[in-house]
Amino acid sequence: MFKHFVTLQWKSFWRSASLTSGIFMKIFMGFWALYLMLVMAGGSFLVFSYVKKDLCLDPLQVINQFLIYWVVFDLIFRYALQQMPVINIKPLLILPFDKKKIVSFAFAKTIFSFFNIIHAFFFIPFSILLIVKDGHSAMSVMLWHLGLIGLIFFNNFLNIILNKKDNLIFFIGGILAVLGGLQYYGYFDITTYTTPFFQSLYDTPFTVLIVFVVLLIMVVFSFRSFARNLYLDAGLGSKSKNITTENLDWLDRFGKTAIFLKNDIKLIKRNKRPRTTILVSVMFLFYGLLFFTGGIETYEGPVWRIFAGIIVSGGFLLTFGQFVPSWDSAYYPLMMSQNIKYKEYLSSKWWLMVVGTIISAILASGYLYFGWEVYLAVLVGAIYNIGVNSHVVLWAGAYVKSPIDLTSAKNAFGDKQSFNIKTMLLSLPKMALPMILYAIGHYAYSPNAGYALVTIAGIAGFAFKDAVFNKIEKIYRTEKHKTLWAYKQKK
Repeated sequence: MFKHFVTLQWKSFWRSASLTSGIFMKIFMGFWALYLMLVMAGGSFLVFSYVKKDLCLDPLQVINQFLIYWVVFDLIFRYALQQMPVINIKPLLILPFDKKKIVSFAFAKTIFSFFNIIHAFFFIPFSILLIVKDGHSAMSVMLWHLGLIGLIFFNNFLNIILNKKDNLIFFIGGILAVLGGLQYYGYFDITTYTTPFFQSLYDTPFTVLIVFVVLLIMVVFSFRSFARNLYLDAGLGSKSKNITTENLDWLDRFGKTAIFLKNDIKLIKRNKRPRTTILVSVMFLFYGLLFFTGGIETYEGPVWRIFAGIIVSGGFLLTFGQFVPSWDSAYYPLMMSQNIKYKEYLSSKWWLMVVGTIISAILASGYLYFGWEVYLAVLVGAIYNIGVNSHVVLWAGAYVKSPIDLTSAKNAFGDKQSFNIKTMLLSLPKMALPMILYAIGHYAYSPNAGYALVTIAGIAGFAFKDAVFNKIEKIYRTEKHKTLWAYKQKK
């Protein structure tokens, strides 16, 4: 039976309407996976060396102290990115397959998930170093390692149960952030209570047995929960809820564009996927801390400041804009049958991104703590985002023919149909061009000259907005029927 399921998956991939982009995406993701594996493996050596030689502490005890954060962050990371194989299960429900077999196959796929495998590239080298370099007992280290494997797979099956429980996962993430802050400022150290448990995985073999017993209970519980909801009108169905009507009359001042603005605002407020972009935008605001605090030596170059300014001020623009017009994929054919102008439709998206960029720039005023030069990079980045990147993401959107499930936050950072050569080329002006302009001004004259060049580029883009919009509108008209065809395809 499993062989039959694998054959169906194989045929589904090779017969897909997006086969070419799917192959490119697999290769692209393969490079990223290889990069992360190397980072994790290298990180194990760096952590061991730093703790052993610089801090003169036991690496095992130090890593056990912070494992609670590793495990909880792994759960949150899985919830945000790991997709449950529900979309491949639905076509099987109309066939004479035993539902337990379907669930078993779905669970087997999650076991071999990259989210489970990636941890091995840190902990296997680290475990070897503990035995070879630090003289720890090989048997005890193996038991400790097995205990961690049990906890990782516990998260894998817990994620299945937590699927679609946003409030709970946000609550867990909030608690993690609060506990981390309390520990950092010395008010309360949660690791005092969690470290003995992780240390017992090494000291007491019985603890490892408890971990696997709990894991077995979680597997059985999640299996039954998944099988119980394996119906189109139950767990696999879309949840319905009451929606209150809103007029948003204050937007009428924008004329015909107001119709689309109202629709976009309601779309963001009522659906899970676009709301995720707001959360991601807030996370982008903190991205500048990697560049402006000097915490990472690689990012201390002057050119990286303008890169950080683009990211910090353009979080919403980059995450929301990359999926225009995919946000409207569910009713895009209906829209195209109406007497609407593309320019008005695109203008509503542009205004949303502009407002989002301005709000991000205001919220990022906290970077004034690091000096005016730092916040100046954010403001210049905001001007460039409004004048240039807002047009570039709309332009690139014409080639992104990826239908979006508004009720799901999975694949919030993109999927296979979002990846093609045209979107790759159009992504260069977003980041590379402002960095090149800044580098020219900075190294030829002064940092302020670099900021001036980037600002001039942003102002020029804003000045030629109408001409650029006319070009973008023509592209959308050319790609219209291809987009409609793509939105009708089933993944």
